Amino acid sequence: MSTVELTKENFDEVVPGPDGKDFVFIDFWAGWCGPCRQFAPVYEKAADRHPDLVFAKVDTEAQQELAAAFGIQSIPTLAIIREGVLVFSQAGALPEAVFEDLIGKARDLDMTEVKRKVAESAGTV
Repeated sequence: MSTVELTKENFDEVVPGPDGKDFVFIDFWAGWCGPCRQFAPVYEKAADRHPDLVFAKVDTEAQQELAAAFGIQSIPTLAIIREGVLVFSQAGALPEAVFEDLIGKARDLDMTEVKRKVAESAGTV
């Protein structure tokens, strides 16, 4: 399987901190959610096409604490963490072409600029 189940127990080893160079896509879902089941094959295909990226799934029923930590109120919700920074979070199932475009945009982010803006907004610059 090309996706990893993300739990609060394995979060720190799956999701890199600020010094990590990887980035992680996280699909927050539940088995009873129709749109989640529709998005699942799109997410799996993307994981197969991009083996250099980490694609994680959070079952919001089993991992309520983790879902709460991300402020998940609707599912499916897709989050992207890159180098320890949450760079994207949006509820709703994405069509395959839109998801592929989003992956490309996430790859193209200038993380030096993103981190500078985060530091400015936190008042640490």
